[in-house]
Amino acid sequence: MKNVYMDNNATTPVRAEVREKVLPFLGGKFGNPSSVHWAGRAAHAALDEAREHVARILGAKDREVVFTGSGSEADNMAIKGACFALRKKGKHIITTAVEHPAVLETCRDLEKHGADVTYLPVKPDGTMEAAEVGAAIRDDTVLVTIMFANNETGVVFPIKEIGAVTRKKGVLFHTDAVQAVGKLPIRVEELGVDMLSLSGHKLYAPKGVGALYIRSGVRIERLISGGHQERNRRAGTENIPGIAGLGEAARLAAQEIDEESARTKRLRDRLERGIFEKVPRCRRNGHPERRLPNTSNISFEYIEGEGILLSLDMEGVAASSGSACTSGSLDPSHVLLAMGLSHELAHGSVRLSLGRDNTDAEVDHVLSVLPGIAERLRAMSPLYNRRPEERPALKYEELACSTHAHDIGDGHDH
Repeated sequence: MKNVYMDNNATTPVRAEVREKVLPFLGGKFGNPSSVHWAGRAAHAALDEAREHVARILGAKDREVVFTGSGSEADNMAIKGACFALRKKGKHIITTAVEHPAVLETCRDLEKHGADVTYLPVKPDGTMEAAEVGAAIRDDTVLVTIMFANNETGVVFPIKEIGAVTRKKGVLFHTDAVQAVGKLPIRVEELGVDMLSLSGHKLYAPKGVGALYIRSGVRIERLISGGHQERNRRAGTENIPGIAGLGEAARLAAQEIDEESARTKRLRDRLERGIFEKVPRCRRNGHPERRLPNTSNISFEYIEGEGILLSLDMEGVAASSGSACTSGSLDPSHVLLAMGLSHELAHGSVRLSLGRDNTDAEVDHVLSVLPGIAERLRAMSPLYNRRPEERPALKYEELACSTHAHDIGDGHDH
């Protein structure tokens, strides 16, 4: 069988329609959108069109969209920009322990400059409640930054409820929605968010482009000076090929979101059922229903996740053990540890994230090779080869570590 790609939370392939949209701006449509002549006007028209499409998928106004070089830059722009602008009010930031490194490392950078950061915990199923945010807000709180959906487990956070809390308290609210845009319906006004980050390469657009929604009336300090681009909010000549691609990807995703989300959810649930039926002593990490429709994170007892990934790769299957931004680290996932998994279970986790190109035949292929991989790797484990009553328990707070710890849910994914 051809190679199977199930690492779409790390990055997505640029879809054909998006490539066609990008190509003219790598050729004859090369103008600088700040120029007033014909070449500049053509580039500026593409910039305006892309901004409109990105705004539409968010339910935002065109002028509220700022293009960036990545989702990580958008996170930095929102968090640092808000904290710099509001430094006279206070230095307190609220986030969670399971954020993407683009948020966590930004908060840690600000701590070096005097910021006070509260890292809220999550439950064993990866969820949290809006009331926890309300209880953590202080008089000197300047920003709440909580992800829309977790990149490792797919768990979706109660963004609308958190937005209601922050609006009532008069505190700015930013959400990293890099994994959610295009997979879940988003309407920023209904959600009550003040800022929202997204990334092109998670949306079948090219790498090197992202965007930040900034609600009208919100003032943040810019991080990059030197020009008047993006309404004086981000200096530098815009990446028109990438932006044009992001705009087209957003337009297509907005049209297909309901159908595609239902399709990937069906494939994901079928994949999980097959794994639980064929491979003993494994469990899902994350809430069975409150998660992205495409994401499955599973821990396999007594197996190193790296061994599973390498073996899957030999069978043509691309998967991951968590965030692509930390894949070079030997440390277990900070997300899974925050959910209460032991180091052993966290090390034995694999993330399978599906996309628009995955098929039933590819799910069948994974289910045909994964059980044998698990059996072979466990055969080499001295712990697994003990009698069952002598095997050490692999800790997971409040939840049993077994094939039947959770049933596959059919509930709403948002």
